[in-house]
Amino acid sequence: MSTVAAVVVTYNRKDKLPKVLDHVLAQSRKPEWLVIVDNASTDGTDEVLKRYEGLDGVVIVRLTENTGGAGGFATGMNKGYELGADFVWIMDDDCYANSDALEELVNGLAKAEAEMGMQLPFACSLVRWVDGSICEMNNPVTTWDWGRLIAKGQENVLVQHCSFVSVLFPRWALTKHGLPLREYFIWFDDQEYTLRVNKSGPGVQVLRSVVVHDLGVNRGVNFSDVNASNLWKFEYGARNEASYRLHHENPVAFAKFVVRVHQGLKGGRVPWGLRLKLFRKIVEGVKFNPKPEMPRSVL
Repeated sequence: MSTVAAVVVTYNRKDKLPKVLDHVLAQSRKPEWLVIVDNASTDGTDEVLKRYEGLDGVVIVRLTENTGGAGGFATGMNKGYELGADFVWIMDDDCYANSDALEELVNGLAKAEAEMGMQLPFACSLVRWVDGSICEMNNPVTTWDWGRLIAKGQENVLVQHCSFVSVLFPRWALTKHGLPLREYFIWFDDQEYTLRVNKSGPGVQVLRSVVVHDLGVNRGVNFSDVNASNLWKFEYGARNEASYRLHHENPVAFAKFVVRVHQGLKGGRVPWGLRLKLFRKIVEGVKFNPKPEMPRSVL
């Protein structure tokens, strides 16, 4: 039977983390390993982790500095690869997986591959918000033929890319395409990575695999929402996406991104000082072009 390493990346969420971990450990198809990456939390998270230390299959990685979601997932996925897992199943520290979420992901991916006659590079869950509605931040982008598997009676949708909230990656995808870009730190790392592995074929959203994303507000990422307190996140997002559009797509895609940012900022009446800071980050993205790190195996 194939083996799975679940990967949870956490930073200063000690109140939500136990629920996340308990849901992973209570899966109907229990993962062989649970890799917890602590991104140098300062809120007492380590006291929470001590309750799980020593449990069968639990591997805790304590980082000495906050490497962001991108760095945390790269570290955790690499650890799963080192352990010899056939799949890595990754999620944030505010994601509560239904008891059969992993089982449905594994089975759904296998059914989709059998129907498609090819290996698929990832499978993601249906992500709901706390009230049961769709989580606006975590809607995957579908392929042009998204309903191909549905037409065959499956509850699976073909997708181009998705967020890192309950995604299953087969080992071969890491071997071939590498790890997420640590240099991105946060934002757009998930989109870049799933687009990268998408070069080997579409991903699949398994509608029977359900998780809940416990966000404070159910809203997607919109440049009209930029303010002084969240500017730092949008700065990473602007730099990262600008880099991707230019270096991995083309100048036209880059220009369209710049226009979209401008329209969002204008529509939200974002102060000019904040707009200028974001456009400086877009310019920074022109020279910013990190290369993928390949996973290491100790086997």
